[in-house]
Amino acid sequence: MLRSLILAAVVLVVALTLLAGPALAEPKDTDKTKSKFKEKKDNKSKAEVKPGDKQMPALAFTMKDIDGKEQDLRQYSGKVVMFVNVASKCGFTGQYKGLQSLYARYKDKGLVIIGVPANDFGKQEPGTNEEIKSFCTGKYSVTFPMLEKVHVKGKEICPLYQYLTSKRSDHKHGGDVEWNFTKFLVGRNGQVIDRFDSRTTPSDEKLVKAVEKALSEPTPPSAQSEKSGS
Repeated sequence: MLRSLILAAVVLVVALTLLAGPALAEPKDTDKTKSKFKEKKDNKSKAEVKPGDKQMPALAFTMKDIDGKEQDLRQYSGKVVMFVNVASKCGFTGQYKGLQSLYARYKDKGLVIIGVPANDFGKQEPGTNEEIKSFCTGKYSVTFPMLEKVHVKGKEICPLYQYLTSKRSDHKHGGDVEWNFTKFLVGRNGQVIDRFDSRTTPSDEKLVKAVEKALSEPTPPSAQSEKSGS
């Protein structure tokens, strides 16, 4: 009887050990998984945007315009620049009219509006660069500079918008673009100084005052040398 009890106890202990083995090993695997996840997260956070120009960071990029010609954005050093991601089939597309009016009103004082077509939101900019140019110039008589179609979010985000939206950039207006016609305002010193969402129209009092304030600032001495590329 005693031998039977001892044997049963041994069998029970062996069975419990076999069952407990994987369970005990699980936290170890979980720790490894957490460690790998933390490592990936840390690596991602280190992907800091580093524009090549410290004096005019928001203009330290070369982009192609709507006609496919390379444009060094430093040509706008000393200007007040507004970058707007535009789309031809959006509920906010009518803002083209307001943007053109704003540009016409303040361009002689140093304002430059730059349209940046993107098909990232609701696929509302499906056309080619040629079609986009024909649309905005034909329907809204746009004369401000237009860049070629790019991505302003996601894995294929262009370097300019990677800088504008990164929360690790040297300005306080980072964060993903949420929809078409988001506006980034860059001061005469090449720094991002304000941001307005899609619902803020070009005639909005707050936006206009921000533009006027930026235009009232003196042109920094460094702007001229940056414009010349020296």
